[in-house]
Amino acid sequence: MSILSGVSAFFGLDIGTTAIRLVELKGSGNVRTLVKYAYMPIDSKLVMSDAKGDQQRLGQSITELLNQANMSTRNVAVGIPSQKVFTTLADFDKLPIDELGKSIRYQADSLIPTPLDESKLDWQLLGDSPKEEGKVEVLLSSVPNSFIESRLDMLEAVGLNVIAFEPDNLAMPRALLPNGTTAPQIVIDVGHKSADLVITMNGEPRLTRAIPTGVEAIIRAAAQNLNIDEKQAQQFVFKFGLSKDKLEGQIYQAVLSTVDLLMAEIEKSIKFFQARYGNAPIERIIVTGGASALPEFPLYIANRFNLNVEIGNSWRNVAFSPDRQNELLSVANQFGVAAGLAEREE
Repeated sequence: MSILSGVSAFFGLDIGTTAIRLVELKGSGNVRTLVKYAYMPIDSKLVMSDAKGDQQRLGQSITELLNQANMSTRNVAVGIPSQKVFTTLADFDKLPIDELGKSIRYQADSLIPTPLDESKLDWQLLGDSPKEEGKVEVLLSSVPNSFIESRLDMLEAVGLNVIAFEPDNLAMPRALLPNGTTAPQIVIDVGHKSADLVITMNGEPRLTRAIPTGVEAIIRAAAQNLNIDEKQAQQFVFKFGLSKDKLEGQIYQAVLSTVDLLMAEIEKSIKFFQARYGNAPIERIIVTGGASALPEFPLYIANRFNLNVEIGNSWRNVAFSPDRQNELLSVANQFGVAAGLAEREE
């Protein structure tokens, strides 16, 4: 899943559930300069489908987006949806790097859910284990080969040169965290069908989870509990969000139990993290994705966990001309994955 050396220009491609997004940056170091970004809505059935015809249509949509954006490079770093990735932390004996790699492969079968010969395995050494002396902590990710191969076929068929695959939830914090952050942070991307949660420490992911509650479930709860159609429910949810004093709090009451399912999962993740890292205090929660635009949703999270909450800005570490500020900030909660992919070190 790693990048090939010697590649200069490349862009990040996020194939999301409801949209395809791309970001190209130039330069290196802490702040890159925006070259291009582009976006195209897409039918979620197309993205979720493995059928060859649907994959071809997805490829056509990507080609259309590349043409619209007038992309000059065909090199691309591609996000992998979190639902397709299994990620876990494991402790291994402290060994020289090449021996550690062998040890990880040897033990991986008992740690990942799919057979090793049917999976792409990637790992990252995080440092000494907080739990066991003489051991090191490793972040392991595995993806079924079949998914990687079909995605690679589709992208190569439209003339792209894939230089890296990276799980969405590992790419996203790169864009959304301030450079040099060491204190623990939670990044939660509440998308259409699910939410990706990442807790980082020293800028590295320590816990990642895909939570099956997203904007779609919140809208559905509003539709069912208020007995209205989903289109109207969507308008109400995005207009009134979790405001208790609008429409006599009807939207708030209608969606609360669904939002609280998500809160319960965040709470579980915090407890797991603090049990492993000795109550390392979490500095802030960064909320991004579709739900971050719901009125009072970030405030609800802040009150629930008594933590600072901010709305994620995909362009936090990106330079752009001041006259584009309004245009870019209006979509700053939507490009975290694509920007994070584009910020990979070459």
